[in-house]
Amino acid sequence: MPIYVFCPNCNTEYSTKHKSCLKCGTSRAKATTFRVKVEHKGKIVKKKLTGINLAIAKQIEYKLKTELIEDKYIDRDKSITLDDFMNTIYFPTEKHNKKPYSFNREEQLYRDHIKPLIGHKLISQVTKTDLEKIKTNMFKKDLSSRTIEYALHVIRHAFNIAIQTRYFNGTNPIKFVKLPKKDNRRVRWLTTEEADKLLSELKKHSQDTCEIAFLSLHTGMRFGEIANLTWQDIDLERGLIYIKDPKSKENRVAYMTDEAKSMLTERKKHSKTSLVFPSRTGGVREKPPKTFSRVVKKLGFNDGVEDPRDKVVFHTLRHTFASWLVMNSTPLYTVKELLGHKTLAMTERYSHLAPDSKRQAVLETFKANRNTPES
Repeated sequence: MPIYVFCPNCNTEYSTKHKSCLKCGTSRAKATTFRVKVEHKGKIVKKKLTGINLAIAKQIEYKLKTELIEDKYIDRDKSITLDDFMNTIYFPTEKHNKKPYSFNREEQLYRDHIKPLIGHKLISQVTKTDLEKIKTNMFKKDLSSRTIEYALHVIRHAFNIAIQTRYFNGTNPIKFVKLPKKDNRRVRWLTTEEADKLLSELKKHSQDTCEIAFLSLHTGMRFGEIANLTWQDIDLERGLIYIKDPKSKENRVAYMTDEAKSMLTERKKHSKTSLVFPSRTGGVREKPPKTFSRVVKKLGFNDGVEDPRDKVVFHTLRHTFASWLVMNSTPLYTVKELLGHKTLAMTERYSHLAPDSKRQAVLETFKANRNTPES
């Protein structure tokens, strides 16, 4: 079916067969309003589209035709409930765009905290007040600011998708909600004695878990980066590890210590898969082995620790790598590059661990000049 153009000058409607308005001659290229009409087996859909160009109008026309043919067409003008949108549009789309762990986490947050309060509401009727209720309810459950922020980010992304797919017209309601802010950055790091104790105990229970932890401690790699490593990413000859598609979106290189190189060399001899650390089923591991948390508990590292930022978790190994570097006078910029941080500000959390050069500068300066106030 043809697409019709509304002239922005005189509002005359004409077919896209013409390159300019038949009445006033205004170029079709200036048009931002179109009428699309599609039909399939007697079912007709008409849409007036504004604020777009002809190329997008054609894309929407094609999408409408496809939905009609596949019997998946939903009248967006009548709106649908948030739950219908999440289950038919959002989650099926995001399942292919996110890693399994992240996808499952979003589903859990929606199921436990979002759906019970607003899943039944039409997506067009969700308001700031609804989102504030979700935030308040999660605070009452004593959930962390980071968890609450994550849940609100799911809502924000869902509405962005709804706007893009024209299931929602207007401003994303999350824009009017103040996100909870708290410094949830972990500060716990291990001493050399604690690290040796942890690795020794891990080795007694699981060689795989021990080697995964060992590599994180020696390279600063995140668990997800280690889990996705293939032998093609390992350059044993040059002692390099190529980290692809990391959290920061920028590929980087990790440098093997002699011990890490020796461990990977030995591991490769017995490997039967392309993955360096495959799961029991041969696939990519989604989260750190449970052995790690069990050993941490056995060693009592978290006994009496209430603040999550002070607890030992797998990510503590990455913080330990960075902390040891800084305490050894490694420049913060170098640490930033090794960790793959986007900005230096992310690395500055470790600055307090650097040798006290500022204090030393003051002491050295005034050591030779011992002037005292006149009595």
